Amino acid sequence: MSSIDPDHLNYVPLVVEYNGTNAAGGDSLTEDLNIFYNAGDIAWMITATALVLLMIPGVGFFYSGLARRKSALSLIWLSIMATAVVSFQWFFWGYSLAFSHTAGKYIGDLENIGFRNVLGAPSVGSSKIPDLMFAIYQGMFAAITVALAVGAVAERGRMLPSIVFMFVWSTIIYDPIACWTWNSSGWVAQMGGLDFAGGTPVHISSGCAALAYSIMLGKRRGHGTHELNYRPHNVTHIVIGTVFLWVGWFGFNAGSAMAANLRAVMAAVVTNLAACVGGITWCVLDYRLERKWSTVGFCSGVIAGLVAITPGSGFVPAWASIIYGVVGAAGANYATKLKFLIGVDDALDIFAEHAVGGFIGNILTAFFAADYVAHLDGFTEIDGGWLNKHWVQLGYQLADSVSGGAYSFFGTCIILFIMNLIPGLSLRATEEAEILGIDDAEIGEFAYDYVELTREVLNDVSDGDSKYSHGHPHEKAHSESPLGPELHG
Repeated sequence: MSSIDPDHLNYVPLVVEYNGTNAAGGDSLTEDLNIFYNAGDIAWMITATALVLLMIPGVGFFYSGLARRKSALSLIWLSIMATAVVSFQWFFWGYSLAFSHTAGKYIGDLENIGFRNVLGAPSVGSSKIPDLMFAIYQGMFAAITVALAVGAVAERGRMLPSIVFMFVWSTIIYDPIACWTWNSSGWVAQMGGLDFAGGTPVHISSGCAALAYSIMLGKRRGHGTHELNYRPHNVTHIVIGTVFLWVGWFGFNAGSAMAANLRAVMAAVVTNLAACVGGITWCVLDYRLERKWSTVGFCSGVIAGLVAITPGSGFVPAWASIIYGVVGAAGANYATKLKFLIGVDDALDIFAEHAVGGFIGNILTAFFAADYVAHLDGFTEIDGGWLNKHWVQLGYQLADSVSGGAYSFFGTCIILFIMNLIPGLSLRATEEAEILGIDDAEIGEFAYDYVELTREVLNDVSDGDSKYSHGHPHEKAHSESPLGPELHG
């Protein structure tokens, strides 16, 4: 064996350098388009795509648990409907508007409308994966961004306008921000802004859109009075949603390396650490006030830590994720008080968690981005942040964050203002529907069968059934407990 010269071995390289000439990457009938890519990279990215998809019902369960019982199902419904609507929009023209190879600084063109020529050529996001793989992966990002934003309709918004909003908002707001952030032609990318997995396109844009939607919808009936009970109705749903999101975020952040490499591993490490530290931080902050170890507080902190680390996950060393977790969770925790200062009913604290959390993450990335971490994939070169004495990075991050947030907020306000003028697209449910609950009024189904059963009992009461109306204490309690004050608020 020792006499064999390895330089003279006849071997086939694992990956062949791309040499295609047409827009689709080649003719699959006459050539093998797989030879340009590592099978391990493709396998990881398909897995990461599925993980991001798993996050979307996680958003639904998280929102559902935070809301009141009579609107719980509508929020789960909105999250999975967002997946369907945005996936079609992405196929139709969303991907082309964000990631066409011939895009401008602000938005793409329709070169890839209907996934035209989206096949085997190296993608805009990375030469390690083909266009088609990049397209389906990024489509999940578009879907979860919309799912995050439409939680703002909680307990008072109609479903039909929400569906229309999903399609329009993705086209006018999300696609341009994704283009200027992640397309190599985009102005933020060319400027040198660092956003690994969506601080601005996903979190700041969805948080600011949710704030705009909350303002345009107005406050829930009974807001600011004893009629509106802010207590989450199902903490188990919140935990389930958090677990879905936590697991899925590995695909969200580590997948943004666009290959199975050491940079993806580092992204996974910092993602998990920031989540853990964020959960502990929020829980401790709440304990100092309530002297209770809040489950909801822990889950909220986990999400805040995950949001904050998102833009920096492929740029910062492991130790920095501790700072992201602490500062992200503390910042989002205190930001939940902003809605009282500005008088907006952001029912699910989407602005505090996502817009503020995303902004904190973007700014911290200016401080802690390190050139050697980005180069863990073997080819990415950045100037880094303040760790590399690249002071101007803070200006780049501020420009990216503020422009994305302002564009999303004001653009969303304009979209909703126009929609509200169109017959049939009025945003707000009627007062009667709000009292009844969005599940009953708009969905016609319930998250829990006993809600419907209780309605029947209460109907019996209104029909004059003396057995219930005059009051056996147990039966009276039974008829009130699932809905309680919600029936009146």
